[in-house]
Amino acid sequence: QVQLVESGGGLVQAGGSLRLSCVASGSMFSFDAMGWYRQAPGAQRELVASTTSGGSTNYADSVKGRFTISRENRNMVYLQMNSLKPEDTGVYYCNARRAARGFQRALEVWGQGTLVTVSS
Repeated sequence: QVQLVESGGGLVQAGGSLRLSCVASGSMFSFDAMGWYRQAPGAQRELVASTTSGGSTNYADSVKGRFTISRENRNMVYLQMNSLKPEDTGVYYCNARRAARGFQRALEVWGQGTLVTVSS
């Protein structure tokens, strides 16, 4: 029932900025953590940034100081990307996770991805 829809990707010059958005639709509950992953061509998917319902954040070393993750509410998460580099190029995926609680199973949802291309 839950779907994550990303937007905001595109082509940008090195040094430029983009703001990615992720909206969860069809969700009747809050997620414990939401984040962004990316996958460059020929590379493994890697964590870019994540945030928990408690407000803690985590960033990949390669983006620390340049990217900022934020949550507007239970259904939306954003990734502000500044000082973009060509190596930031890849498909960015939104991720949402809810831990297991009692009889409830853990849940993890992925978006379809949005392409970010940084030209030099």
